[in-house]
Amino acid sequence: MEGSIGKILIVDDDENICEVIKMYVESAGYETKVVNDGRTAEAMFLEYKPDLVLLDIMLPNIDGIDVLKWIRKEYETPVIMLTAKGETFDKVLGLELGADDYIVKPFEAKEMLARIKAVLRRYSVDNENKEVLKFNQLTIDINSYTVVYKDDEIKMPPKEFELLHYLASNKNRVFTREQLLCEVWGYDYPGDSRTVDVHVKRLREKLQGGPNWQIETVWGVGYKFEVK
Repeated sequence: MEGSIGKILIVDDDENICEVIKMYVESAGYETKVVNDGRTAEAMFLEYKPDLVLLDIMLPNIDGIDVLKWIRKEYETPVIMLTAKGETFDKVLGLELGADDYIVKPFEAKEMLARIKAVLRRYSVDNENKEVLKFNQLTIDINSYTVVYKDDEIKMPPKEFELLHYLASNKNRVFTREQLLCEVWGYDYPGDSRTVDVHVKRLREKLQGGPNWQIETVWGVGYKFEVK
């Protein structure tokens, strides 16, 4: 749609909620597509190529968590999970699987739009902090959210990338888990320090270090990206 500021795929089995979200999001200048089940969501994702997905947890055919896993196998598109108040949902698990944020229904339109803008801002290629970090056998490109290690591109969810980029941007500086939670996940993230530990573990599985760099544990404190 000419003049739109981005494309959003809305996935929720409640058609009334979809219409409300669609109205608010389009009034803010976004183009939208709406689907009501997980299987259709996957097909529409490939066809529509959205800039962001608003994804309900409880969906017919394929649930929201499985759709999220499917997206994260190949794509880095931002995903905000939608969950009903009182609904059983492990928010930490959802975010660790690669969701960028979550919103509990019912929600205020202003809150939803603020979260959409915040997530899209982090992904924007117009980010003024564009930079490519280069170390021996490792390149971290914030412009394209890509990591190249020993000449191979390494796939990783956005939060893994952002954690790596934040540590590498502040080489040799030690951060507590709480600092990393605040800087990478945001101050209102519902998780705890094990979230950081899980992500560092996954980074180490993918990046075994280089001749002069390593993701180090500083016992009793936290982590640092050490460059010798």
